[in-house]
Amino acid sequence: MPTAVLDGISTRYEVTGDGPPLLMFSPGGFDSTLESWRTVGIYRRLNLLEHLSPRHTCIIFDRRESGRSGGRVERVGWSDYVAQGMALLDHLGIRRAHLMGGCVGCSTVAACAVAHPDRVLSMVLFSPAGGAKYRLKQHSRFAQHLTYVADHGLEEVVSLVLGTDKGFTTDPRVGPWVSVIRNDPAFAKAYAHGDAASYATKVSGMARLLFDRDTVPGPEPEDLLALQVPALVVPGQDESHATSAARYLQECLPLADYWDVPVAEQTEETAPARILAFLDSVG
Repeated sequence: MPTAVLDGISTRYEVTGDGPPLLMFSPGGFDSTLESWRTVGIYRRLNLLEHLSPRHTCIIFDRRESGRSGGRVERVGWSDYVAQGMALLDHLGIRRAHLMGGCVGCSTVAACAVAHPDRVLSMVLFSPAGGAKYRLKQHSRFAQHLTYVADHGLEEVVSLVLGTDKGFTTDPRVGPWVSVIRNDPAFAKAYAHGDAASYATKVSGMARLLFDRDTVPGPEPEDLLALQVPALVVPGQDESHATSAARYLQECLPLADYWDVPVAEQTEETAPARILAFLDSVG
């Protein structure tokens, strides 16, 4: 698959289909890869790419620090994920596109629309991640990683990563740069010899910056309330995708179209058709 250096970070991406561009921000938390649209949770049974690509140019990619994309040890925030997505559009020569997010990808989509409303034709926000339990889970994950760093050091983090195939979600000890450590020996070497105190400051700040509220993280509600970008909001219904998170987006987005359908009724027959109807309605 092709790669591009976006915001200084190597990014793996795939373009499939034909029609108006649809930039898709993957589900999967800290393992948000382009494969996630075909393999993770509800998306595995919806086959969205197969249904959307005949009518849209679907652009999927590995989020930074995920899959085969690179990364940097820094306090990563939503603006950094926005920079990667917008740079991919620039790389492909696309000025405006529809954006779609699954799970945590919804936060980046909303942040893109706030930062670059002139470039976003519409937003599809499918099963947005959020809720009080989601925030608590994320903070606990970062805390477990920092405890391991404090007890064992960064070199031992690298040793642990190279001795297992687990990711940050399943084994918080490995940390959010796990895939970059595995894929890039030069990065792994620099990571192992980094300053642990400085690293801890960046990581604790990253957790606080990314997960600062008990609803959908990302842009401020006042910015969402002023956003004049059409949005389709599709609710989730579990501890990481609270229905209240989707209702929050419905409340804050002036041009929100809320699909009030339980997850059990979001099927391969109904969900792609609903998304396509929404995209057709906004042009």
